[in-house]
Amino acid sequence: MARNSSKKAAEGEAAGAEGGTGSNGGGKVAKTQIIEMVADQTSLSKKQAGQAVASLLGVVVDALREGKSVGLPGLGTLSVTRTAERQGVRPGTSERITIPAGRKIRFKIATTLKGSF
Repeated sequence: MARNSSKKAAEGEAAGAEGGTGSNGGGKVAKTQIIEMVADQTSLSKKQAGQAVASLLGVVVDALREGKSVGLPGLGTLSVTRTAERQGVRPGTSERITIPAGRKIRFKIATTLKGSF
């Protein structure tokens, strides 16, 4: 069974190298790949790059939990918005349910990045 999972992992890596199978033709970049890219583009070791990436992600998550917006120049802005209570339908039973109010994260792409596509 280990061989099958290794084979699937190798096929997945090959698919990722070819652009993946997403609906937009692109693949997903994993956190480990981001760490490797940061290490390659800077004088940081992989361990230091991993700490830097983890720290950045932690700061972003903490700010969002506090309800703050996070601007990433050249990429976009992450913000927290409130959702109102609303009615929905439970799949399978068609039962009407009330979906409670909550919060969700929005991302608005930077105009400079949007213009490059």
